[in-house]
Amino acid sequence: MTPDAAEIVDTDRYPVDRPDTPGYAAMIADVRAELAGDGCALLAGFVCAARIGALAAEAERVAPKAHRSFNRTNAYFSTDDPALPASHPLRRFCDRSNAFVPADNFGTASPLRAVYEWAPFMPFIRDALGEAEIHRYADPLADVIINAVEPGGGFPWHFDTNDYTVTLAIQDAERGGLFEYRPNLRTAEDENYAGVEAILDGGRDGVRSLALGPGDLQIFKGRFSLHRVSPTEGARPRYVGIYSFVDVPGMVGRVERTRQLYGRVLPIHHDRDRAARADGLRD
Repeated sequence: MTPDAAEIVDTDRYPVDRPDTPGYAAMIADVRAELAGDGCALLAGFVCAARIGALAAEAERVAPKAHRSFNRTNAYFSTDDPALPASHPLRRFCDRSNAFVPADNFGTASPLRAVYEWAPFMPFIRDALGEAEIHRYADPLADVIINAVEPGGGFPWHFDTNDYTVTLAIQDAERGGLFEYRPNLRTAEDENYAGVEAILDGGRDGVRSLALGPGDLQIFKGRFSLHRVSPTEGARPRYVGIYSFVDVPGMVGRVERTRQLYGRVLPIHHDRDRAARADGLRD
């Protein structure tokens, strides 16, 4: 049975299903102000406290199906380019230990997917972003996923492929696991490799940190903001659900990055590898 997302989301606090009300207008105004400030908005307690347990139980159940990888990657999930100087961001590879549960593990009984496919949810995200239209990510491995960060794990500095990422915090690590980001470090016209290099060298100019709590919804424009998850500590894993939206219909992940994140690719990834991109950025 498909869970009722209207019973998962705290619609008294966040009336996403009542777009013609003053409460909805005020909520959208608040979110847009945060996004305009630094490309990141936080809706604390978006999920009802009584429903967080079901999301955590789902995360525990599917965690063994995560693709766990321990490798070295750059901020663009691309291969090395020996023609560039060793200090160039495209040649700066960091250790990555992380795990992603692919989207095809979240079926009709999934509370995480129920929220993503709830009819009012995408219009709410569209209004929050101030976009004329947005689309669900067409990637069958990546539209709804869980990021499972195990003890000592994290995620190094990177940019997102998709334009808009919406995350739902499910379970915190005992310590660490902060979401850190440098807002608007690049644009569609300028990679700003010098700015990226400064952060990779340890610079903290403009870097912000955010501690997410279970049930918090985050809307983040990660295409242009460099970001990472700091290493976690303690025995408890950190679980975050990730919902992906894009402004170009039919977009899926590139072959190289999909293989790195999920351990496999599907025919659709080969078919659309370089298609349906609104800009010419590296990733």
